[in-house]
Amino acid sequence: MYIFAIFAPMLHYEEFVLGNGLRVIIHEDSTLPIVAFNLLYQVGSRNEFPTKTGFAHLFEHLMFGGSKHIPVYDEYLQKVGGENNAFTTPDFTNYYITLPAINLETAFWLESDRMFGLSFDPKVLEVQRKVVIEEFKQRYLNQPYGDVWLKLRPLAYQQHPYRWPTIGKDISHIENATLDDVREFFSTHYVPDNAILAVAGNVTRNQVEDQAEKWFGPIPGRFSKNGSIPAEPGQQKKRTLEVQGDVPSDAIYMAWHMGRRMDDDYHATDLLCDMIGRGKASRLYQELVKKEKIFNTIHAYVSGSVDPGLFIIEGKVREGIRLEEAEAAILNLIGEFKEGSLETSELEKVKTQAETSLAFSEVEVLNRAMNLAFFANLGDPELYNQEMDKVSAVTEEKIMESARKVLDDNNSNVLYYKSQQ
Repeated sequence: MYIFAIFAPMLHYEEFVLGNGLRVIIHEDSTLPIVAFNLLYQVGSRNEFPTKTGFAHLFEHLMFGGSKHIPVYDEYLQKVGGENNAFTTPDFTNYYITLPAINLETAFWLESDRMFGLSFDPKVLEVQRKVVIEEFKQRYLNQPYGDVWLKLRPLAYQQHPYRWPTIGKDISHIENATLDDVREFFSTHYVPDNAILAVAGNVTRNQVEDQAEKWFGPIPGRFSKNGSIPAEPGQQKKRTLEVQGDVPSDAIYMAWHMGRRMDDDYHATDLLCDMIGRGKASRLYQELVKKEKIFNTIHAYVSGSVDPGLFIIEGKVREGIRLEEAEAAILNLIGEFKEGSLETSELEKVKTQAETSLAFSEVEVLNRAMNLAFFANLGDPELYNQEMDKVSAVTEEKIMESARKVLDDNNSNVLYYKSQQ
């Protein structure tokens, strides 16, 4: 039995909301010389129209194309020793900066200027459009297995906008995007009342309040609600799709519908996934890679999304093994898991792994800011401080219940990716 405990201190924070709706969260740590400035917009690919996809990701690029008073975003940040980046998910778009605490106001200035006065120069749109189109081609069309999510998502989702990846459903949507399309998307989603700002590091609440009011306060809130998102109907039978491509080996991708990130059974499903397919100690690796030598690689993960997500298993098959045989081996392992019993030591092991990851996530101040913004987006930043208890509360019974509920054949979507070689 594992008798190893992880202690993660509570992440202390304060928060307030500006009159225009901008939600601001502060985490103070005076031991650091730096500050993390994380601005999360509550817009991702799930907020796009089926005929105009890829816009959230396009704006990840457009936001660095200059604004009213700042023609070159990176130039000013580099002058004060700062670094920045951004990423897009199906549920939100995240922009972040780290810089010396003494230069915090630069971050407020930069981010507020592009929220209020983003450049809509047609030349900027054309430059960033070409960048995104090239990314689409390189990552999704010209890379082995790159188009998997262009095929697996619409297989698993019939109605919900999770059916397309963040890059977009079709390259033509970005190719045909007009300046009016871009302006409309920006005015709808890039507004104070659709954003969450988390500032962490060597700061004080008074300092952040003063800067937030000074730089973001004058920006008008629109208080416009994101459009309703269609719910995905319950899946009644197994779906399959077979494709061929110029890839090194046959591969299989299996996706089962699961709950939302904030559902009561999320952590049980997440730990179930760890047991089955996380790392070399997992059942999939031990049985199907090491012992039976059916796969070269195999692993499992969950999407952890705002709306009901996916439990995914993907593996590259060894030469000479048929995909039908590989799938049968996975299903047999899952069947044995559901019909068998779970050892306490196995559950404690994956709990320890999860708790360790949580503890290490608090080491970097940027991670703290991101976590606070992420959980605020889910409903409440305090949810982050509850994560350890929720992991600890998962029982063997909850794991088995999750396995029977999620890993049902009628709930599965299977993509057989065959090599043309």
